[in-house]
This record gives sequence, structure tokens and C-alpha cells, in this order.
Amino acid sequence: MDKVDIKAVKFDAEKDLKEAKDLADLVVIERKYLGKGGMIAMVFGTLQDLEKEERGQVGKEANELKGFLEEEIRVKKAAFSSSDFGNKKIDITAPGKKMSLGHLHPITLAIRKAVEIFQGMGFEVVEGPEIENEFYNFDALNVPADHPARDLWDTFWLKDQKMLLRTHMSPVQARYMEENKPPLRIIAPGKVFRYEATDASHDFEFYQIEGLMVDKTISVANFKAIMEEFFSRFFNKKIKIRLRPSFFPFVEPGFEVDMSCLTCGGKGCPACKRTGWLEVMGAGMVHPNVYKACGLVPRDWQGFAFGMGLDRLAMMKYRINDIRLFRSGNLKFLDQF
Repeated sequence: MDKVDIKAVKFDAEKDLKEAKDLADLVVIERKYLGKGGMIAMVFGTLQDLEKEERGQVGKEANELKGFLEEEIRVKKAAFSSSDFGNKKIDITAPGKKMSLGHLHPITLAIRKAVEIFQGMGFEVVEGPEIENEFYNFDALNVPADHPARDLWDTFWLKDQKMLLRTHMSPVQARYMEENKPPLRIIAPGKVFRYEATDASHDFEFYQIEGLMVDKTISVANFKAIMEEFFSRFFNKKIKIRLRPSFFPFVEPGFEVDMSCLTCGGKGCPACKRTGWLEVMGAGMVHPNVYKACGLVPRDWQGFAFGMGLDRLAMMKYRINDIRLFRSGNLKFLDQF
């Protein structure tokens, strides 16, 4: 390859830059001198044919010329851009561009709807820490260290093995009863964590809403009436519930709660496995040991506690078949809400 005269290249480049009239001219100049097959590339292509001493000198001059051209083109582009903007005519009668607005996440929508309904029935919203200690997460809820029920939760223990990411919202209830004397009615919505594999219906973090109502004469009948009212308002249709005996350490008696199937209205369909019912939550009458742990006298009070997954409620309300979609960040999914 013939030797390229760097001084001549610089002279031509300065002339071209001086004559450039707009950004389009600069694009041509940039391609001519700095492009893949441009003049600077040709200079570097001849270096292998030069003697060692001359190769170093030519290489240095080529790099200096490259830096000079890059800076000059940058300055020219900035000047042309500001000039074009100042001279550009604006049609003030043209319609403006529609701004893309954000919207609430489906789980947030479910939380707000649930809170609105319970507040309408006189419940107070309370919060608690996501990083919890062993006492409030287990011991205060009638789950001592040697209790087999601890195996029901796969727990994220922190480094010192004394603190953990809360596995349910019940610690919030315990903390509240410790500081507030009944009568009381509260709900506690929030995020909980379980150390388990994810699939279409399970995740290692999800939202729950738990409730507690304590007074002198609260019964299961009060619970049933309140939950039927809640589900009917949440799903905007008449919902019936049924209670099945079950075990939870912090309630006695405890029961699973089923609601009439949203798809078939309780007649039986594939969605409810032909039973007419869908399992939605666990509940029960607060265990005496929980009252004791919170500094209350069990014989003076009675009430119910319940807990349900807000992700599961949102899936049912919006017909979502995979819980992992909520945290996927997929805008094609989220833009539907």
C-alpha cells in the first residue's frame, strides 16, 4: 500500500470542515476520514510496511490527527445542532405528543381494594417490620422452638440466626396486641418471605393480608359474615364461604376457608375441580397462649384471626394463571391493567 501524506490529509480535512454547511456534510466528512475505510484507516494500514523508527513517528502523527478530527467534528456537530434548533419552525397548531403514563401494579390494585373494603367495616390498617425476630414470628404465636409446626415454614434466617425475614403477617398482630388493649379490629397487609422453589402458584416472596378482631363476645359467626361481605365486594358478585376444620398453632379452633367458585358460581367446573369451591385462606379463634404472650388475660377476651395471599386474590380477580408474572417486569403483561 502506498504511503499516505498525513499533512496533506490534515489540510484536506480542515478545508472540508470549513466548507461544511450542515450535519449531513459532517456525516460525509466523518465517514471519509474516520470511517472503516477512511483516510486515517489507510494510514494505519501502511504502518506494517514502514521501518520501525518511521512506523512509530507516523503512528503518533496519525493518532494526533485522528484525535484532532474527532474533536473538530464534535464541536461542529454541537454548533450545527444548536443552530438548527434555533432556526427550526414549530407548528403551534399541531397536536402534541401523547405522554406515556404509568399505572398501578395489579397487586397494588388488589391491596388498595382490600384495604378500602376492610376500612369500610371499621378495621384499622397497621404495619410492622419485614425483618423480624424469632419471638414475634414464632414464640408469641404459640410456635416454640421445639414445635413441629415450625417445619411448615421454610425460613430465610439472617446471619446471626436470631433475626429472619418474616414468614407471615401474624407478628404484626402480636406486636399490636402487646401495645393496644382490646377491643380492636385490625388488618395488616404486607410482603412475606418463604424459602421455597417458585412455580406457577408459589414464589419466595409474596403479599399477604391478615386480620384480627378481638372483643368480649366475638364469634365465628362474626368472622363468617365479615368475610362473605369482603369477598362479595372484592369480586363484585355474591360470594358464599364455608369453613373446614384445620390446624394452625395460633388459633383454636382453626379452619380452612373456601369460597364459592367464581367461574361456575358453585355449580362445579374444571376450575374448582367440580367441587364448586375454591380454597382461599386460613383462619380461627385466637389461641389462649397468644393472648398470654401479648400480656392479655385469655378469659377476658375472644376473637378471630385470618390470613390470605393477596397475590392469589389478584390472580383470581384478574384471571392470571402464573404468580411469577407479577414480578417479571414484562410490560406486555403489566400494560393490561
